[in-house]
Amino acid sequence: MVIPNYTYLKLKMPGPNGVITMSSAFSHALTCDREHYELATVVVNSSELPQLRESSALVVPDCNKPTSSMPFHPLEETKAVGIDPTDPTKTVRIGTQLPTK
Repeated sequence: MVIPNYTYLKLKMPGPNGVITMSSAFSHALTCDREHYELATVVVNSSELPQLRESSALVVPDCNKPTSSMPFHPLEETKAVGIDPTDPTKTVRIGTQLPTK
């Protein structure tokens, strides 16, 4: 079991008879830690999310339309191979330009 290393909230200041130390309970330190984490997350998200929305465009590609970056042309470099001798409509397409090993 890993126990996180939380820093307790302590205030130290000079006093007339030495250092005055004011401490808080562990539960209070843990509550403050969680609140500060949530606050920091909200601040970061509120500043970064609008920038991400502006810099990225929502584009849904058309899966049926070939693009210029497509690595192969399915109709030109593939052939249909039957996988079920009783049903000629059940085929798979395999590449015809595969490198030899």
